Amino acid sequence: MTEAGAPLRIAEQPEDEFLWLEDIHGDDAMDWVRERNARTDAALVNTAYSDLEASVLQVLDSADRIPMVSKRGGWYYNFWRDAQNPRGLWRRTTWESYLGPSPKWDVLLDIDALCASTGEDWFWAGASLLRPAPGEEYRHVMVALSPDGGDAVAYREFDLSTLSFVAGGFELPSAKTRLGWLNVDTLYVGTDTGAGSMTESSYPAATRVLRRGETLEQLAEKEPLFSVPLDHLSGGVSHSSTPGFERDVAYDVLDFFNSRSYLRVGEDWVHIEVPDDMSVSLHHEWLLLRPRTDWTVAGAVYAAGALLVIELDAFMAGSRELRTIFAPTAKQSLQSWSWTKDLLLLNLLSDVSSKILVLDPAAGWAATELDACPPLHSVDAYAVDSEDPEAGNDYWLVATGFLTPSTVYRGTLFGPDAQGGSTEGTAAALVREAPSFFTAENYSVEQHFATSSDGTRVPYFQVGPKDLVLDGSNPTLLSGYGGFEVSRTPAYSGTVGRTWLERGGVFVVANIRGGGEYGPTWHTAALQENRHRAYDDFAAVASDLSARKVTSPSKLGCAGGSNGGLLVGNMLTHYPELFGAVSCGVPLLDMRRYTKLSAGASWIAEYGDPDVPEQWEFIKTFSPYHLLRSGIKYPATFIWTATSDDRVGPVQARKMAARMESMGIDVWFHEALEGGHSGAGNNEQAARLHTASHEFLWRALNGKL
Repeated sequence: MTEAGAPLRIAEQPEDEFLWLEDIHGDDAMDWVRERNARTDAALVNTAYSDLEASVLQVLDSADRIPMVSKRGGWYYNFWRDAQNPRGLWRRTTWESYLGPSPKWDVLLDIDALCASTGEDWFWAGASLLRPAPGEEYRHVMVALSPDGGDAVAYREFDLSTLSFVAGGFELPSAKTRLGWLNVDTLYVGTDTGAGSMTESSYPAATRVLRRGETLEQLAEKEPLFSVPLDHLSGGVSHSSTPGFERDVAYDVLDFFNSRSYLRVGEDWVHIEVPDDMSVSLHHEWLLLRPRTDWTVAGAVYAAGALLVIELDAFMAGSRELRTIFAPTAKQSLQSWSWTKDLLLLNLLSDVSSKILVLDPAAGWAATELDACPPLHSVDAYAVDSEDPEAGNDYWLVATGFLTPSTVYRGTLFGPDAQGGSTEGTAAALVREAPSFFTAENYSVEQHFATSSDGTRVPYFQVGPKDLVLDGSNPTLLSGYGGFEVSRTPAYSGTVGRTWLERGGVFVVANIRGGGEYGPTWHTAALQENRHRAYDDFAAVASDLSARKVTSPSKLGCAGGSNGGLLVGNMLTHYPELFGAVSCGVPLLDMRRYTKLSAGASWIAEYGDPDVPEQWEFIKTFSPYHLLRSGIKYPATFIWTATSDDRVGPVQARKMAARMESMGIDVWFHEALEGGHSGAGNNEQAARLHTASHEFLWRALNGKL
């Protein structure tokens, strides 16, 4: 065990003996992958495993799941996968039908049928609808389809009046494209048009105007409407078509946490002059600002995580008379916001439990709390359709908890009426409720706090049997993320219930630094040279679980994906004595080369740049690929990834498994051949990966590997 606060240090490795595995689709690399997939399948799959996987698939394919919808005009749109439609259906229904027990859906696009008719594999990746003129129906759509489930997508124009792709319409080949509608005959497009069009992070650097009938080759020849340096993360242009507030906004994303926004004034782009680490949001006449670090302007200091407001025109004219409409506290943070027609909804966390405020600009931004948030639950409120005159102040309320299946409510907030008074609004009424997939009454949810190595209190949720015996013998799964200001909040999972809780296990979610549970300062506390604070926090939770005798090291497993894969990779290499098993998914692990792999260059702001010698000095202390040592008893390890993951990529997982094998360290490995960063392009693949991870952990923690 490393001494608290003293990161493990390593000698430089002279060479990388597994560089050949970075050839993602190379014959030798894929032969290596298939051999290990076969080995893992042979060890993992038996009758009990197959039954468990089938029960997970039953949850994912359940017809009783809530079909979440988004309102566009008079229709409610949904994308749905089930056993009969593994690739999925894009469909819509009316509000009256949606309220019924069995809504009648109009199928707009059947992805399985599309694959059959074209002979190509496609995965749904979303749709961009052009807002119609007032009084007209939505019609023009750019549909995004991924050839392998990755981030690169092809776009094709779709007509909602004919329910067909538009012959000779807009069409773009597969790339990490960003686009938006200007009008029925014009798109703003950032895509791969050759040298200089994409950043080093693999995202669009230049946005051009694509007019109906023009080809990609013609687009490439045009001068960019807006462009950013290639060492920035990405750039783009969006158009707001809200009547009375039509405008173009360009964004230059320097890195994950720094960006610059520009308003188009005539032919010029005018910078909205705020610090680069400011979140900028425009709505009608308002400019909302959320600082990531304390901001001093015009003699006033605004705290990191606050929400500030000013009229956009006044700000652009030089005024800095900002109003604080939310101020964070040590326990309370702002997570998101949403505008209805007249009001602003704020979703907050207070010690990782939800709280919702309604702010009224017409009443001097007076705030009212929405009484809809039980303790230890996650509840989010957001507008249904702020541009619909009849539903402008309607809001969705989505509630969930570890033992509470998701529920969807709809209500109407108070607002001004035509006579200058105000309407009362209506309380949120239940619209749909998800089924329960395990007996929640047998379990309880608790929140505890561990003390990290520097004295920081770190919250975590514990879900387990009501009659849990504190004797250290309970198989326990500890989950975490700890990066990119992502908050881990309570959420119902029928699959976790079936594959872990019903088998007698305890499930734990750690809210470690690097996340956003306490706002941006909770995140920035674990950036770059301070990365180990996230790992120390996670280790502190692991130690606390053993100290409280919920479990013991041999009975404690941890799991994480993506940045969470880096987290558990560091548990493996820094804290092997705290765990009996590790499940590491779609992970970053080789922090020496991560910036050169897939979209890795985009994460330098989070981790640092290994090509800068002084930064490599701290990065190498949390690079699991370089921290493996001989003679150490490592916990049982399962590493899984996806060939088609074009965000993190599969090669870091491959190389880590290969190096562990070469050192005689037992490791299981599986690589899904499609499905992108999630490793799952359909429910069957999702069931496979979830079950494989949990079954591996269960066997390892119960001595059955």
